[in-house]
Amino acid sequence: MAEQDRRENSGSGSYRGFLRGGKGLGRSKQQAVTKPQHFWSTLGRLWCYLGREKEQLSVIFGMVLLEGALALAGPYLVGVAVDAVTAYGQGGSSARLEQLIFMLLTVYLSTAALSAGEGWLIVGVSQRLVAVLRRELFTKLQKVPLVYIDTRGHGDVMSRFTNDIDIVSTTVSQAASQIMGGSIAIVGSLVMMLWLSPLLTLAAMITVPLLVLLTKAISRRTGQLFKEQQDQLGRLNAHAEETISGIEVIRAYNHEAKAITEFNLINDQLCQVGLKAQIWSGFLMPIMNVINNIGFAAIAIVGGILAVNQGITVGVIASFLGYSRQFVRPLNDLGNTFNTLQSGVAGAERVIELLDTAEEPPDPPGAAVLHKPRGEVIFDRVSFGYRPDRPILHAISFTAVAGSSIALIGPTGAGKTTIVNLLTRFYDVTGGTIYIDGRDIRDYTRDSVRSTFGIVLQDTYLFSGTIRDNIRYGRPEASDTDVAAAAAKANAAGFIERFPLGYETELTENGSNLSQGQRQLLAIARVILADPSILVLDEATSSIDTRTEGYIQAALKTIMQGRTTFIIAHRLNTIRDVDMVLEIQDGRIAAQRLRQRA
Repeated sequence: MAEQDRRENSGSGSYRGFLRGGKGLGRSKQQAVTKPQHFWSTLGRLWCYLGREKEQLSVIFGMVLLEGALALAGPYLVGVAVDAVTAYGQGGSSARLEQLIFMLLTVYLSTAALSAGEGWLIVGVSQRLVAVLRRELFTKLQKVPLVYIDTRGHGDVMSRFTNDIDIVSTTVSQAASQIMGGSIAIVGSLVMMLWLSPLLTLAAMITVPLLVLLTKAISRRTGQLFKEQQDQLGRLNAHAEETISGIEVIRAYNHEAKAITEFNLINDQLCQVGLKAQIWSGFLMPIMNVINNIGFAAIAIVGGILAVNQGITVGVIASFLGYSRQFVRPLNDLGNTFNTLQSGVAGAERVIELLDTAEEPPDPPGAAVLHKPRGEVIFDRVSFGYRPDRPILHAISFTAVAGSSIALIGPTGAGKTTIVNLLTRFYDVTGGTIYIDGRDIRDYTRDSVRSTFGIVLQDTYLFSGTIRDNIRYGRPEASDTDVAAAAAKANAAGFIERFPLGYETELTENGSNLSQGQRQLLAIARVILADPSILVLDEATSSIDTRTEGYIQAALKTIMQGRTTFIIAHRLNTIRDVDMVLEIQDGRIAAQRLRQRA
């Protein structure tokens, strides 16, 4: 919450970031990195999501079983074919050999077809899974408290939507079939090896403890590194998002070199941890190959001794080598799969951490809907702190008569923005009560409280889409005539109609293809169309030239009539005609002055 206090001290409040989708708090601090803390529970959560695809998974599992059975038949047929070749060389019939060759071709072609079908189905399952995760993540983001967004870099949050979910998708598509198929191959091959020769099986098993210990040792290290890699990637995205959003400020203060230095530092850290993760992960295969070769050598030596003593045929040795390869290869693959799984779980943990974030407390049972209130607002000994040990407001009390205008003045960080945050229920009070029309605002539904307010900020936010869509944002059902009327009242109709497409002109992100003054005019038109009962104006005309300011002041006076209006102000001309001025100092009302309208 220290970051939130910093926002308050900078005069930038949570409701600003909420409405404009602002830059947040920039790059998140690097946290202590460990390997996934909840490996098995995270896998369990992913399995719950996969359970929605049980029909597809059942088909995939059936195909894996059939593929496994065919794969087990292959080495056996090879051994029989070897013995058939030996018999043919000694004057036997070729019909048996031709039959075996045809059977082998059928087995291997069928195995390839089944493998391709499994891959196609599992990719579909993984893509539907990530689509569900993204939908739930985005829905969750609309419900989490603003403190969650305010205390995290927006790039880090975006990284959960993109990189982390992509890793989950890759893990599911690769690991699911490998784990199922590998398990069947391991068990089936072991059974066939025991059936062919228990003694050769014992020789093949000498390498298994080495493989298990190696996989465990490397996965312990790679799990920590993959988790750190995802955290560093989140930091990199957060810094990049912050830099792109603030590029004008960076250039104005000649901070390009500093921004590049900071990016390079984070990028180098990401490179180093990614390199370590891949190196440790890459150790697995070369060492496993050495262990596998040792196993094959043991099988060859023992098998040769048995063949010389006529304990087994050459065909049995050929089959056994095939089964030992099928037994060892899934072990190798499962080792690599476990590395992939570690990376996927690291990403899934970050996704689930957001999904498990506590939402805003639900409205109380029987909560009333606040609709077109008179606008009387009472603060009764209201206290609040973003952190319990650092209160921002101290027993604030005042009464705003319905339809009156109230100016909040005072130095940056005094608590002006916090008062509005509490009034709009972006946060709830920690002490005292706020009343609207004589009723505690916590007795109303949050949505109805927030829809009562119209907010015009110094730095407004517009969305991608047409000018008409942006004006209609707070009242989607409004007609084109209503939109045009609102634009006219805000003195925005003139510049809108000068565009070739008029109200259908497409805006880029945050209306960057408009001037600051034009964006402000559209924001005011949006509020006029929404027709709120209570207004919040935060230096709403400070970014507009003097001539335009006069038009906007006249428009604001029109919509302020009959509405309770809170004005956060630093310029005296914006509060000349207000009914009450509250001077806020250190979270307290230092002075309260009543004024008559001119």
